[in-house]
Amino acid sequence: MKRASSINAEEVAKFEKLANEWWDAEGKFKPLHMLNPCRLEFITDLLSLHFKRNMVLEKEPLKGVKVLDIGCGGGLLCEPMARMGADVLGIDVVEKNIKVASLHAKKMNIDIKYRHISAEDLLREKTAFDVILNMEVIEHVENPGFFIEMCSNLLNSGGLMFCSTINKNLKSYVFAILGAEYVMQWLPKGTHDWNKFIKPNELKKLFFNSGLKVKDTKGFVFNPISWGWELSKSDFTVNYAVCAIKL
Repeated sequence: MKRASSINAEEVAKFEKLANEWWDAEGKFKPLHMLNPCRLEFITDLLSLHFKRNMVLEKEPLKGVKVLDIGCGGGLLCEPMARMGADVLGIDVVEKNIKVASLHAKKMNIDIKYRHISAEDLLREKTAFDVILNMEVIEHVENPGFFIEMCSNLLNSGGLMFCSTINKNLKSYVFAILGAEYVMQWLPKGTHDWNKFIKPNELKKLFFNSGLKVKDTKGFVFNPISWGWELSKSDFTVNYAVCAIKL
């Protein structure tokens, strides 16, 4: 019997080709560099409330918090999490990503553990985390329901799961694919498959089925005037993020 897996071989090959560009803020991952402050704001606001930490006054507000970043790429989120004192493990099924992330962390003198491993294989090691980050990952996996279930099993009771992705509608096709890949050429053509996008209610159902209760949902909205991303309480039509707690 074939073992269940969340890995999509085509997606792995796609990101293998891009791995060396992770830390080029003007390269293929420019959109993620632009989005990163907005992602961090969403994550740290909720972590501050959940763990009762002052993200401004405390030198290492996340000290003692175990964070797992699944699909960590080059470490764009791992590094700021580690700077805030968190015990960070970044994992990715793209081996080149792990090599790039490890080299950059060493260069920056930041203590981060990186491993070339899938969520389901990590689960076999019977380990668990206080926080799991699934940012711009679920639209690239083979089986979203199985993937979220594996992630939930890696989360401590009372822990938080963060997931950001792209909504599935006509606007997301126009903006995330036609706009980002063909007009603005922010991303290589074929980076995203509209058929793999997922609606917020569908994602929340996957969370519920895996023992997770949604705490907050925010949209990531691009402001053409400031030329930057902003959090929205109501606009989830294209990019959005969900935070859920394990019951």
